[in-house]
Amino acid sequence: MAAETEIRTFLCRSDNIGVLIRDPQTGACAAIDVPEAGPVLRALNETGWRLTDILVTHRHGDHVEGIPEVKRATGARVVAPAKAGDAVPQVDVTVREGDTVTVGRLEAQVWETPGHCADHVTYWFAQAGLVCAGDTLFTLGCGRVMESPPQTLYRSLRRFDDLPDATQVFSGHDYVLSNARFALAADPDNPDLRARLAEAERAQAEGRFLIPSTMGAERATNPFLRSGQPALAKSVDLPPQSDPEAVFVALRAWKNRF
Repeated sequence: MAAETEIRTFLCRSDNIGVLIRDPQTGACAAIDVPEAGPVLRALNETGWRLTDILVTHRHGDHVEGIPEVKRATGARVVAPAKAGDAVPQVDVTVREGDTVTVGRLEAQVWETPGHCADHVTYWFAQAGLVCAGDTLFTLGCGRVMESPPQTLYRSLRRFDDLPDATQVFSGHDYVLSNARFALAADPDNPDLRARLAEAERAQAEGRFLIPSTMGAERATNPFLRSGQPALAKSVDLPPQSDPEAVFVALRAWKNRF
């Protein structure tokens, strides 16, 4: 992440992650979703930042219900997926695959990443070295499939393959500890994963969360990004050289029952 980009993360609701991204040169500041108005407004008050934009990843209520109050308080522009229709309140700008969103000097490429829901988008800030993945990619996990075959989410996750290892990944929920426990069940001989579970347990004890993660850490430990590894195929009783997509589908079904 570029040194000049300022970030604030905080909890909303019970496990949503609030994110503020600020360009200090222009003072422009974006919230990634507004799960709940109070924590976002408190973070703005604590930092003294002025909110100019709200970038919505998808239409689900636990990501958008705080928008009206925050927009009234700040006048921020609301940017939302075109495919969300009228399910996101008070939208000013709609975006689709390949569009670019600017927050001051910061630019984000819009990816359509369906799977968790049909309208989901991801914001990739290449120069800042960060990606806002919403409920598509989590630390040590991925979103639950709700409106499509699991293969759709698999293809969306492949969009992250080419991102540099240092890319910071901001996800929409803190599911880290439960994700870590599933990941270890699926990949028990992974030493990097054992270390991350221990880190997640320490973070919970200290009132922290492991968000953002990095793409390098996720490639090493997230089973849903590692479905091409023979160890993950074995964990779902498939042959070692199985199609990674088939392994992913089996892993996602297992996680649903875990």
